[in-house]
Amino acid sequence: MKHAINRRFRTAVSGRRNRLALASAAVLAAAASTGGVLASTGSAEVSEPSTVAVAEVGTPASGAPGTTGEPGEPGTAGSAAPGTTAPGTTAPESAAAETTAPATPAQPASPEQTSPAVKAAKAAPARTTEPPAPPESKLLDYEFQAQINGWYCGPAATRIALTVRDERPSQDAVAGALGTTTSGTNSAEDTTRVLNDLIGTDFYRTTAIPGGAATPAQMDRLQADVVHAVTSGYAVVVNIAGSATDLDGGWHSYPGGHYLTVVGYRDDGRTVKIADPAIPGADSTYWLSTIDLANWAATRGYSS
Repeated sequence: MKHAINRRFRTAVSGRRNRLALASAAVLAAAASTGGVLASTGSAEVSEPSTVAVAEVGTPASGAPGTTGEPGEPGTAGSAAPGTTAPGTTAPESAAAETTAPATPAQPASPEQTSPAVKAAKAAPARTTEPPAPPESKLLDYEFQAQINGWYCGPAATRIALTVRDERPSQDAVAGALGTTTSGTNSAEDTTRVLNDLIGTDFYRTTAIPGGAATPAQMDRLQADVVHAVTSGYAVVVNIAGSATDLDGGWHSYPGGHYLTVVGYRDDGRTVKIADPAIPGADSTYWLSTIDLANWAATRGYSS
């Protein structure tokens, strides 16, 4: 009798333990499927049990009641809801691929950009049009007027040059601008300044020939300057001193200095036409070689 009671008691206790174990296994399985975490009082978080552990705990003991997997019975491994996804899981790679914008294909270069002819045209320097060669000879239109006194050669020669540009001031007005006195006009620097001021230009420049005789380079420079000025429509005013003989044999002597005007050239500038205000007359001109004119202007200079 005592032994029978003890077996019933052990059976009841064993059955109660099995039901508690199965209930615990069900709770653990539910936590594993929902991502929940069990915690015991005073202990750290309990890590999720593996599916294998749940399966082992949920395996029914031989002869234990309540482990048949019947509906409503806790503790079976299949009691968790199928298809449940734990929250916080990473989205599948296919979704990320769908939200990524496709790369824009590189645009091919247009034929115009890659054409060798276009590249060569861009690389080639811009063509510049060369100015036409000056004429072999040229004469300017001017108004001649002889100097009105012995010291007005500077104003008279400057006025002749001004008339080429349609400026016709009086000799007195030009003398006042030049600063001319009874001793004459100081230098070609003055004639350059007044020509630019009264015409309203910056064309004129002063060229000095400081030596007692012109060098070949200075002769060439005078020839080129005369051609450039006359071709551009400007007369040249020269400050000379000494004597020179023109191409017709006329002799001209100004030992104290003098001003005269070049109003034309021929033979590519090797010969120049002189309008000399010291000679009375309607048009007192003569032809002179550029070499002789350069030597005549030695120690002085000219405005061109």
